[in-house]
Amino acid sequence: MALVVDWAVATLIAYLVTSPASFAELNSWVTLGVFALENLLLVSTVGFTIGHRLLGIKVRALGAPEDIAPGFARGAVRTVLLCLVIPAVVWDGDGRGLHDRAAGTVIVRR
Repeated sequence: MALVVDWAVATLIAYLVTSPASFAELNSWVTLGVFALENLLLVSTVGFTIGHRLLGIKVRALGAPEDIAPGFARGAVRTVLLCLVIPAVVWDGDGRGLHDRAAGTVIVRR
């Protein structure tokens, strides 16, 4: 559900920063770029996106203290793989998406 919220926010921002004509042509690419930027900046620095915050969940580095954000490197790996979609829809036995597993991150309740 957080993913849907984040995609909706990215779509709204993409619509606001492009002209209506170019939005129709470039919608998916502009939205994906905004979505990636939102995820990278927010997850890396504060540990959650807007959707995560609304749903009361947080991303943290596996084994790290609760109040420390994952950092840029983990955030970048997670964001790139999340944008590829397939790692995000494939889970391991613990329910972690492959994007989280590869980045060394985990989703926790706040």
